[in-house]
Amino acid sequence: MTENQKMDLILQKLGGIEGGLASVGEDVRTLQGDVRMLKGDVQTLKGDVQTLKEDVQSLKERVTNIEITLENETNRNIQLIAEGHLNLDRKLDEALKELHPNTMYHLKVNHLDGEVTKMKRILNMA
Repeated sequence: MTENQKMDLILQKLGGIEGGLASVGEDVRTLQGDVRMLKGDVQTLKGDVQTLKEDVQSLKERVTNIEITLENETNRNIQLIAEGHLNLDRKLDEALKELHPNTMYHLKVNHLDGEVTKMKRILNMA
């Protein structure tokens, strides 16, 4: 092998190394671009997580307010209404006891009259 051939061979190998280094340089640039995109995505995620935290805090406050309203207002109001209904029921019973007996008979006769009218209609007598 002559010196020129050796030099050509060395130049070829150096060219191959340069090509490999160029390829590595491209890979590094691609990797840097990917890292930049990843950093952007992480920043976006951080913003989204912060928004979620704020939304969860808002929901917690709303639920707490609803629970307080239920405990302090709604449940007490239902209890007051129920107690009022018990009083109304007692008053109705007392009022019915005090009705004149003839009034009770009139109510019963009116009911029975309605029943007889229904029967006549069913039997085609009316």
